[in-house]
Amino acid sequence: MEPITHFLFGANLGRAGLNRKTALATATLTLAAEAPDLDVFSRFGGSAFALNHHRGFTHSFLGVPIVAAAVVAFVYGIWRLRGRKTRDPNLPPRWGLLFIYACLAGLSHILLDYTNSYGIRPFWPFSERWYSWDIVYIYEPVIFVVLILGLIVPSLFSLINGEISSRRTPDKLPPGRVAASLALLAVCALWGLRDYQHRRALAVLEARNYLGVDALRISAYSYPTNPFRWYAVAETPAFFASMDVNSLTPAIDSQAAMQIRYKPEETPVTTAAKQTYLGQVYLSWAQYPFVEAEQLDPGITNNHAAWRVRFRDLRYMYPGQGAKAPLGASVLLTQDLKVVSQQMGTRGNDGNK
Repeated sequence: MEPITHFLFGANLGRAGLNRKTALATATLTLAAEAPDLDVFSRFGGSAFALNHHRGFTHSFLGVPIVAAAVVAFVYGIWRLRGRKTRDPNLPPRWGLLFIYACLAGLSHILLDYTNSYGIRPFWPFSERWYSWDIVYIYEPVIFVVLILGLIVPSLFSLINGEISSRRTPDKLPPGRVAASLALLAVCALWGLRDYQHRRALAVLEARNYLGVDALRISAYSYPTNPFRWYAVAETPAFFASMDVNSLTPAIDSQAAMQIRYKPEETPVTTAAKQTYLGQVYLSWAQYPFVEAEQLDPGITNNHAAWRVRFRDLRYMYPGQGAKAPLGASVLLTQDLKVVSQQMGTRGNDGNK
């Protein structure tokens, strides 16, 4: 998920009651819920390096306690700099419990990332296998709004009742437990609804063939706002078929809307591109890789590139996106198949990394 949702989820965990056991609980949970995304700094190693290491160690079960310890150490440092002060002097920080909370928040991050189509590698480094639930979009507006409401509704009611937080006595319990708990339960309920609808969409895909051919495998990916609309991909021995599925009906929206992409022929050019560092990393991550080679006009290039090989993952090629689908990659090769550059998306070259 995107970062704000992780922060909000951690804050709601704290407000749901964990902040009643130790000081600094909400701050620790909020930071630890997003801390696994510190792997964003792998981008300094180039886009291919970043793809290889994103959602790797910091998103694994082995990495959870290490990231949690780093978060608690950071919170401890801030606490010392602030003169060991907390809002409630009668509720001191319990560092062992805060470490457990940070681990819980780290696991919440892994769970949230598992729900979308990008996936996680929870058993890294023992296994590089990717796992994904595919039930929500990377940015899920409903979850975002629900988590925000879980935090702000108590304050709104306090303002209406004239009970502003500054008048709260130290012995009074922190507000917001009910709203935060309901927000977390609502997120779980949404996951349940999405999972049920996802299974219905998959059942539709499994019950049919594609141009008279049975599928080798099928997948369905969510749209960001409609829980009953799914973008589906089916692979056969010769082609990929993509279409929209309505899980409420349930039925494929229209036979005419099905898009067929025949698998490109393997050539020395595509083979050379697949053997690059970027090619190997991309193919290990992509669920439905689609690799095409394009011959370039030497008159319009200044880097001796004769071929551009595009890597795309069909799970992100929603209708209307085509070649502009996110998370694509490209490799430039010379006429004798030497690597000129490797890059993710439309960003600058990474050289021969």
